[in-house]
Amino acid sequence: MVVAYVLLIVKPGDESNVAEKLKKKKEVKDVSVVYGEYDIIAKVEMPNMEGLQNFLIKEIRGMDEIERTSTMISLK
Repeated sequence: MVVAYVLLIVKPGDESNVAEKLKKKKEVKDVSVVYGEYDIIAKVEMPNMEGLQNFLIKEIRGMDEIERTSTMISLK
């Protein structure tokens, strides 16, 4: 199992909308809207790295509201 934390910067005003979209995805285990450099942090669990890569590209980066992402893969 691969666990990753995805930090997202979204278009201003779209934070709640994006958070709600992410909460509906089964791969996303937790979502928080935060203050600071990033707008949202999402915890994602996938069975393997290939699945994570596909999910990030198609499901997350494919959202029009998202301007930039940074992904941190957990070592646990």
